[in-house]
Amino acid sequence: MHNYRNFLPEELAADPSFRRWTLFNDPEEDIFWAEWLELNPDKKELVAKAKYFLNNTKSAFDQISEDEIANEIYRLSHSIGENKAKKSGIRKLFRPNWYNMAASVLLLMFAGWWFNKQTPSQQQSDQYKVILSQIKEPLVKAENVTDKAQLIVLADGSSVLLQPNSRITYPSRFEGNKREVFLSGEAFFEVAKNPDKPFYVYAHTLATKVLGTSFKVSAFEGDKEVKVVVKTGKVSVFPMTKEAIATQQADDKLGGMVLTPNQQIVFAPKELRLTRSLIPDPKLLELPIQSQSFEFKGTPITDVFETLEKSYGVKIIHDADVMKDCYLTASLSDEPLFEKINLICKTIGAQYEQLDASIIITSKGCY
Repeated sequence: MHNYRNFLPEELAADPSFRRWTLFNDPEEDIFWAEWLELNPDKKELVAKAKYFLNNTKSAFDQISEDEIANEIYRLSHSIGENKAKKSGIRKLFRPNWYNMAASVLLLMFAGWWFNKQTPSQQQSDQYKVILSQIKEPLVKAENVTDKAQLIVLADGSSVLLQPNSRITYPSRFEGNKREVFLSGEAFFEVAKNPDKPFYVYAHTLATKVLGTSFKVSAFEGDKEVKVVVKTGKVSVFPMTKEAIATQQADDKLGGMVLTPNQQIVFAPKELRLTRSLIPDPKLLELPIQSQSFEFKGTPITDVFETLEKSYGVKIIHDADVMKDCYLTASLSDEPLFEKINLICKTIGAQYEQLDASIIITSKGCY
């Protein structure tokens, strides 16, 4: 029996047993591979890559001309000493049903061709799909089809302001030693601080890693560039390549290109080019929440709640008359929304609860 643990993705895709399981749902192979995955849980990424490669093989083969096939097989056969193989004979042999002959050899040959033909952008998109397939927890998908920002609160308490025509995918719970979300479009993040559990935002071709901070990612499908803008704290950005992801996930600290407040980065995936710069005018940021400082000094509590309502697009219900003598002095900077609410309530001796899309504050007043 093969030691599949040592296989490369393209070798696994070429294996007859794996192909019967992936392409034809063979019952016996299904049992075998289910048991194998149970015994080798660390090889889920290998299987995901091989499946993705195999499922894309049929359509991708159509892109190869018969001359390319003949030349590659001739080169391969020549390299293993079968010098008698002739191009003309090979071309005739494979013209009608070539994919049914020597499938394993062809798949291995095609793997090199296919990966070499991929653009950097395609390779990064593949990594996005591989990482997404590894999430064990149930996934939640949210799409904003309105014309206003939509607030999403993640399991760790992090706040996400999802902009119109954008969607985000995230696990119902963050297990393991990292927090991972997947973005298409634009969103503003306020990440709950947890240095032992880095937070990753994957935006098709670019990844952003943070320990706890606030920043914006803009990565709409079809756009030539991806942009990250930092409001507070530090973030690390890197292309969605296998090597960069492995390096970043092996270290809890921020590495690669690090951005600080009022800095932005623009990423051109086709050239793998990262350009870092200062925000042209820090006072003229695209999203209202980016320009909001959340610095309060003796501010009436009603004004504080009004600021939060405008920034997050939520309704904060409270009794203004009862709380007319409540004032707040605090710096709330990059805390997620509910951390802000919790700190405010502790400061003024109030309580809160979330009901539908509203936050209800109860208080006996301040004296």
